[in-house]
Amino acid sequence: MKSILIVTTENIPGKKYQALGEVFGVTTQSKNVLRNIGAGLKNIVGGEIKDYTKMLEESRQVSVERLRQNAAKMGADAVVMMRFDSGSIGQDMQSVVAYGTAVKYLSE
Repeated sequence: MKSILIVTTENIPGKKYQALGEVFGVTTQSKNVLRNIGAGLKNIVGGEIKDYTKMLEESRQVSVERLRQNAAKMGADAVVMMRFDSGSIGQDMQSVVAYGTAVKYLSE
């Protein structure tokens, strides 16, 4: 698969392009029993819940890779204005989406 540039900016310096459309990468992760027990204990004493942080970092990486794959399927060279969104689904699941605009470079 070709490398798809992903940026959070609206413009790519030195490049002119046309928008192909919206592109998404989504993942949903569930919390396991051990993470829930650890989180419950950490909730009592306070502090960072490192297992949840790790889960969210992994979810972001997966969602960006899926974004990249979906952009490639559209024939894109890059994705501009990439953003993340996340939310809980029930008490035990976390969903993360990476989204942006797939673009194709114009010949000069």
